[in-house]
Amino acid sequence: MRILGIDPGFAIVGWGVVEYSGSKFKTIAYGSIQTPAGMRIEERLFQIQKQLNFLFDTYHPDAMAVEELFFNNNITTGIRVAEARGVILVAAEAHGVPIAEYTPSQIKQAVVGYGKAEKKQIIAMVTMLLGLKEPPKPDDTADALAVAICHAHSDRSGLADYFNK
Repeated sequence: MRILGIDPGFAIVGWGVVEYSGSKFKTIAYGSIQTPAGMRIEERLFQIQKQLNFLFDTYHPDAMAVEELFFNNNITTGIRVAEARGVILVAAEAHGVPIAEYTPSQIKQAVVGYGKAEKKQIIAMVTMLLGLKEPPKPDDTADALAVAICHAHSDRSGLADYFNK
């Protein structure tokens, strides 16, 4: 099963594509979509959409896993991230890709084994589980790969069983 993991953001959207088969991972590609601060909001959202469309058309994921929104004290940032997340969900739907959503604690639990793990622990486990030579940068990319790993381990859709037959 090929999974596109997404760490939603407005300035940075982390993404990672992994294949999961027979309880083994193969890293296909990963990176981030970055939008400059001086750009108009609608232009930034459009850039996210265009680059996501490219990812769907290039990597043809069987599923997309997205981190659920976590609100902090800055409501303005939370609203912008929610707008970007909407674009991300619509892009997957437009490509007919099933969507799974996970909370930060579910992701930490699936990757590290502890729902309150620290960022450095997540990055270390992602690097180890995927056999990467170096930790993925920026952190948003490591988070996106963690979301993909979480989906492979949690797969509520049953796709993993279907593709691993």
